[in-house]
Amino acid sequence: MAIGKSHTKSRYWRWAALLAVIAIAALAWSYRVPAQGYAKAATSYSARVACSCRFVAGRSLKDCNKDKLGGMELVTLVEDVESNSVTARFPLISEDTASFREGYGCVLQPWEG
Repeated sequence: MAIGKSHTKSRYWRWAALLAVIAIAALAWSYRVPAQGYAKAATSYSARVACSCRFVAGRSLKDCNKDKLGGMELVTLVEDVESNSVTARFPLISEDTASFREGYGCVLQPWEG
């Protein structure tokens, strides 16, 4: 009898795990549009602010990283000193670059002006 009960419990946990995975996938799918919007807003904002901090105010990128708002911990910043730009990335979802342009300040790419 003990072997049968163990096998039943194992089958139960497999089904429970499968249902949990399906539920998590369904939630992720239903929130994908808002998540993409938040990620896009976070990368656009971070790139623009970090570019201004770095190339207008002259602070280091490490110091500029402190200016990110709460909830933006997953956004990473990378600078390109040669092109006076900062790229902000939210893993697997969004990426934006802002470049310093004389007379305009830092603008998001692509930008025509």
